[in-house]
Amino acid sequence: MSVIRSAVTGVGAYLPERVVTNAELSEIVDTSDEWIQERTGIRQRHRAADDQPTSDLAVEAARKALAAAGKTPADVDLIIVATTTPDMTFPSTASIVQRKILAPTCIAFDVQAVCTGFVYAISVADGFVARGHAKCALVIGAEEMSRLMDWTDRSTCVLFGDGAGAVVLEPVEGQGTPADRGILGFSLRSDGTKTDLLYVDGGPSTTGTVGHLRMAGNQVFRHAVVNIAEAVTSAAAAAGVEVSEVDWFVPHQANQRIIRGVGERLGLDENKVVSTVADHANTSAASIPLALDAAIRDGRIKRGDLVLLEAMGGGLTWGACAFRL
Repeated sequence: MSVIRSAVTGVGAYLPERVVTNAELSEIVDTSDEWIQERTGIRQRHRAADDQPTSDLAVEAARKALAAAGKTPADVDLIIVATTTPDMTFPSTASIVQRKILAPTCIAFDVQAVCTGFVYAISVADGFVARGHAKCALVIGAEEMSRLMDWTDRSTCVLFGDGAGAVVLEPVEGQGTPADRGILGFSLRSDGTKTDLLYVDGGPSTTGTVGHLRMAGNQVFRHAVVNIAEAVTSAAAAAGVEVSEVDWFVPHQANQRIIRGVGERLGLDENKVVSTVADHANTSAASIPLALDAAIRDGRIKRGDLVLLEAMGGGLTWGACAFRL
C-alpha cells in the first residue's frame, strides 16, 4: 500500500559566537568546572548577544537547513518554531522568521512545550505534510535560555545555553512499512500535576514579568529516566520497530547522566547514542536538532538510518519520535 510520509530532507544548526566556559561561571557563582562536569557532563555553553533575539538564531539555522535540502525560502509553505523564549509575547517567532527569511505567505506559528517542543513541533508538521497540506515545512527549535536564568542559582544557571536547530520536512512516497523513509511513529505525553518541578516564576497574566527558571533537579531526573524510556518504547512500537533495531538515538541534551540513564534502561549500545551536551549545555527545544545536525555533518547518521528522538521538559511534557532519514 502506497502512503505519503514526511521526510527530513535537510538539517541546519546555529550557535551564538560567545562561548561561556565553566571556569567563567565559577567567577560569578559558587561552582567549579569539576563540579559541573561531574554532575552534568557540561563543559561550556553559548550565549546570545544582547541585541540578538531568538528569531535571529532561528533564521541562521533555517537557512542552513534549507540549503541542505536544496530549497529556498520561496519554497516554504509552513514554519513552526518550538520555543519557550520568543522574541515577543506576540506575534509568533515563526511569523518573525517568515519575514526575516522573505518566505511567501504561508502557515506560521509557535509551539510551546519547553524542552519537548521540537518533538511536539515535528509531530504537528507531520500532520500537515503527510496529509498534503504542506510541501516544504521548516521546523525550528530555537531558545535563549540565558534570558531566564537566575545567575545566583548555581543549581540551574550552569545547565542551560542558547542555540537553534532546524529541519526541512517534505512529502515522500512509501509502502507503509518500517522500511520507508520518513517519520514512522510518535509518542507524546504531558502531566500537568508536575508543573512545580520545572517552571518559570513569571508570565504576562501573573507577574507581568519574564521570570526565572526554577527546577527541582533530583525529582526531574527521576521522572526523566523512567518517562523517557517509556515514551521511546511506545514510539518504536508505533513505528513498527524494536528499540534494538535503532541505528541512532538522539536524545534531548539536558544532562549526560540522564542521557546515560535512559540509554541503559533501554539497553542501547552507548556507541549508538549521540551526545553534544558537553559543548552547548541544555538548549531546550533546540538541543535535539543541534545534536542531529552534528551527527549528520560528521557522517555518523546516514541516509536510510533509523533514528529515535526523545525529550522531556516543563509541563511536565515528554515524548519521542522514530524516523528513517
